[in-house]
Amino acid sequence: MKSWIGFRSLVWREIVRFLSVFSQTIFPPVVSSFLYIFIFGFSLGGHIEQVQGVSYLSFLIPGLIMMYAIDGSYANTSGSLFISRWANNIEELLVTPLSYVEMVFAMLIGGLTRCLVTTAGVYLVSLIFVRFPVAHPFEVLYFLVFVSLTFSSIGLIVALFAEEFEHLSIITTFVITPLVFFGGVFHSISMVPDALKWLTSFNPMFYMVNGLRHGMLGISDVPVFPCMGLVFLMCFAVFLTTVYLFRIGFKLRK
Repeated sequence: MKSWIGFRSLVWREIVRFLSVFSQTIFPPVVSSFLYIFIFGFSLGGHIEQVQGVSYLSFLIPGLIMMYAIDGSYANTSGSLFISRWANNIEELLVTPLSYVEMVFAMLIGGLTRCLVTTAGVYLVSLIFVRFPVAHPFEVLYFLVFVSLTFSSIGLIVALFAEEFEHLSIITTFVITPLVFFGGVFHSISMVPDALKWLTSFNPMFYMVNGLRHGMLGISDVPVFPCMGLVFLMCFAVFLTTVYLFRIGFKLRK
């Protein structure tokens, strides 16, 4: 019973933390998504032929949603854990009756909640410009949940290794953002030069973006089931890694 109360309290703390500063966590991606859709989809997209049988504007929406799902999930957990380490209140969490799995999973739920709230906002903004029926709702939920849990776990891992707050943004700037942009957010792999297509096939973001695009539009550059399998395996691997680092107290105990 005590464990459940502690777990619920930690989940609620993680949710309240990002909701209390919604002007920094929720509002910016909603506004920037409006600009992306207007500039790339609505304005420039009018001069681009259809991509895989759908308008470029419709093609763009799933990629943007996945981009903000990844960014929001990573930012939520990495910032939360690093601040807890910096303020030394992480030690209070470690003495609670919560297991390490419960601690990690509670933080991941916070990242997942922020992901779902943010992506819902981006989707509502997209309805201003284009509307289409969601082809496979289960696939949409599957990719949003498992991708969010994956990058929420990665956020926790990076927060454990980081020595300064700037280290968190370095990963975003030089790793996550380039991989997402080259993962097909704005383009199909058919638009990529042949010499670079093989590089795209090694980019895990490519399969995440295409998986969500198949769920929303029913189109994809690759079969959807390998995408689902890759996302699940990545989520499982980074989750176990995160729990292990918590279990050994990596940079958690002084």
